[in-house]
Amino acid sequence: MVKKQTVWLLTMLSLVVVLSVYYVTTPDSPRSNVASTVEQAAKKGASKETAKSSGSDMFVDLRLQMDDQRSAMKAELRDMMTSGTATAEQKNEAYQKIQQIQEMEAKEKLLETLIKSKVSKDALVRAESNSVKVTLKSEKQSASEANTIIQLVRGETGIRDVNVQFDPAK
Repeated sequence: MVKKQTVWLLTMLSLVVVLSVYYVTTPDSPRSNVASTVEQAAKKGASKETAKSSGSDMFVDLRLQMDDQRSAMKAELRDMMTSGTATAEQKNEAYQKIQQIQEMEAKEKLLETLIKSKVSKDALVRAESNSVKVTLKSEKQSASEANTIIQLVRGETGIRDVNVQFDPAK
């Protein structure tokens, strides 16, 4: 019985030593390299896809591009939060930025849904910290639709700087 326990203990100790050596010899930030590679690939792919897309796919491509950029930004911020070298203030700031990005995404989706229900046209909403840009897929420009959208955005977000553009559907 004592021999089995000794063998088991030595096996576990050797495993701990091997894992410790592996941990010490690996680079500090392998995730950031992966995130930057993914971000670069997304930028290259997004620019090629945008050039190929037709007018009807433009909104979908822009949404995907925005999602990719935000995902890369959130991954970078998460890496900062898990980093051992960052201070508590930096980690807190990274967490708050992630929360802001998620709130902005939720506002955009809500506004797109509300605009589609009120105006019955496809809309792309890009919200920033103090402004909102809305692009509608429409053949003609309508002041009443623009006013409806501006009032809707101001009512939901409280942001005064609202820009409405009409993009001719192709």
